[in-house]
Amino acid sequence: MGRQLKFNIFRYNPEDSASVPHMETFRLEETEAMTLFIALNRIREEQDPSLMFDFMCRAGICGQCAMLINGRPDLACHTKTKKLPDDITVLPMPVFKLIGDLSVDTGTWFRDMNTKVESWIHSDKVLDPAAQEERMDNVLADEIYELERCIECGCCVAACGKANMIPEKFMGAAAFNRIGRFMLDPRDQRTENEYFEVVGTDDGIFGCLGLLGCEDVCPKKLPLQDQLGMLRRKLGFSAVQHIFGKVFSSKK
Repeated sequence: MGRQLKFNIFRYNPEDSASVPHMETFRLEETEAMTLFIALNRIREEQDPSLMFDFMCRAGICGQCAMLINGRPDLACHTKTKKLPDDITVLPMPVFKLIGDLSVDTGTWFRDMNTKVESWIHSDKVLDPAAQEERMDNVLADEIYELERCIECGCCVAACGKANMIPEKFMGAAAFNRIGRFMLDPRDQRTENEYFEVVGTDDGIFGCLGLLGCEDVCPKKLPLQDQLGMLRRKLGFSAVQHIFGKVFSSKK
């Protein structure tokens, strides 16, 4: 006999005018190597087929099953129930638009974020399809790859105090990680001043509260603290230049 687990799950369908936000309780017997993802699927298959939550890969790669598990953002597919108490509370992640129950729209948020930070290589070189690929130092390629491991699950955004205060504006650690990736890439021809125009605001890097909840909850263990520190150092000088530029221009 496994443990008897109690699941307190948030329920609400915004598309149903009769639906109201509430918590609903389900009970399951714990099985060997059970994950929260397995538990939620069993609840949907055995008790309530209307339960809404997202999943795809079931291997911690797609990021679709992120949710608040006992108040902490994490992936349901790699959260073992044996590491949780008997009483488990599951909520949808904040900041993102609620689709229903535990399902939120991270796709729109990340699409908008990638547009804001201009998440593509900026170059005036003309593409030659027949040319060889540009060579890159292995160490630098590894550093870029490390930042490319983001699965856009949204856990860092949900854990961010500033993003919870101004969800429509603050870019969050995921955006700073993207900027850091392109600042490393020698193929991107943007200057630090151009990067400053993108994230050098109170809605960008200078609005970060420095609580580092983002790095604490990142399921891929990305070095988000390093990226925040690097951007503040590099863009801080650009900020001083902007301030002095405004002062001198006002005196003319």
